[in-house]
Amino acid sequence: YIQSTLKRRPGYRTLERDLIQLQEQRLFQQFVVVSLRKASPGNTYIPEITQQFPTKFEKSSRLTREAEDRLRAIPKFCFPDCHDWRPSSDHTSETFSFVLTGEDGSRLFGYCRKILPSGKGKRLPEVHCIISRLGCFNLFSKILEEVERRREISPALVHPFMHSVMEAPFPAPGRTITVKSFLPGSGNEVLTLCRPVDSRLEHVDFESLLQCLSVTRLLQVFASLLLERRVIFIADKLSVLSRCAHSALALLYPFTWQHTFVPVLPASMLDICCSPTPFVMGALSPSLPEVLDMPIEEVSHFQGAYLSPLIFLIKDLGDEDCILPRKLQAAINLSHCGFIILTDQPDLSTLVSEAFVWFFVELVGHYSLYMSDTGPGGTRELQRDAFGKSHPSRGVRQFLQLFMDTQMFAGFIHDRELRKGGVKGKRRNIRIRVVFFRANHSF
Repeated sequence: YIQSTLKRRPGYRTLERDLIQLQEQRLFQQFVVVSLRKASPGNTYIPEITQQFPTKFEKSSRLTREAEDRLRAIPKFCFPDCHDWRPSSDHTSETFSFVLTGEDGSRLFGYCRKILPSGKGKRLPEVHCIISRLGCFNLFSKILEEVERRREISPALVHPFMHSVMEAPFPAPGRTITVKSFLPGSGNEVLTLCRPVDSRLEHVDFESLLQCLSVTRLLQVFASLLLERRVIFIADKLSVLSRCAHSALALLYPFTWQHTFVPVLPASMLDICCSPTPFVMGALSPSLPEVLDMPIEEVSHFQGAYLSPLIFLIKDLGDEDCILPRKLQAAINLSHCGFIILTDQPDLSTLVSEAFVWFFVELVGHYSLYMSDTGPGGTRELQRDAFGKSHPSRGVRQFLQLFMDTQMFAGFIHDRELRKGGVKGKRRNIRIRVVFFRANHSF
């Protein structure tokens, strides 16, 4: 999956296109249980699939091949640190996720729950993993918690429950579905699953990101992502690594990261970090010495504190602190400082997100004024030269020229150029656009 993604020139990915591809899909594609098997000889372990549902693939040969490739890759992502495990009698359940990218650029999400099976004495953990095209972390976390509850009673209860989940209708954004199942001792139960209107903040925990990285470090990451450089996150825990990697990319909304994204990279695949193409990857801290010794092109500078639960490596050109225009950087800094102080703020993720949306509103919020009709078919085109010179601030204009050369900007504009009857007229009120994602995503 990853190697094929690095070799090809992917088509543009947009939020709208992702939603279209999800229509008439099943809630999930596969459910697997991954266990550790002791390698021979030695004291190391190898992850392998011990259960899967459904057991048969689609009839299409292409889909069958892709499903088989996916099955081979899943165990490594469920146990990216399989060599570090030892039998234990105590292990706290942990939820995390990973991303698989297909040959056509499509993405599949892997939602995982690592648990210690019921029993006595020391034993090895296992991972329950759901593979889905739907990016709804909270929804699948709820399903995995129910799977764990049934697994503690009897493994035989898991497959009937997952069958009921798969038979449930695919939920539209903002809609709720119910899953009925039988549980011994409790009788018939109804599980309510709600798909959020906006899954952009799913598995996004900006509070954890701010606790792991200072405002200065976070802005360096944000600036590097905007210019599509290479970023590697390092963390002690899978859950922290997964949350922070997803949260960092969520800062780019309404733009979409177009390149390789591997929030949890198995130790056996670390050599992928040597790729010359842009990427966002995550690795567990035991892999840090090996990563630092690799001939990683232009990812030579280590930033972050060893005392922090999250550190990161970025492509170091020495300009990370001055990439963002000072005017916009100061606005984000002030906003973040306010959010950090207001620790009792119940909607912190939305507030932090609005600060970065404000950045993009100031930077490119007026793009629709420079979209012109070019033919009878209703196609539209951005007047790039005029748009690049449109901002009154010289610093912003200089940054805008750099940003306009990125694939995420090209994908965003390409999607709007294909639309018919675009919005014209005077610039809409900024306040409305800051909260646009709560309504119709009309950016």
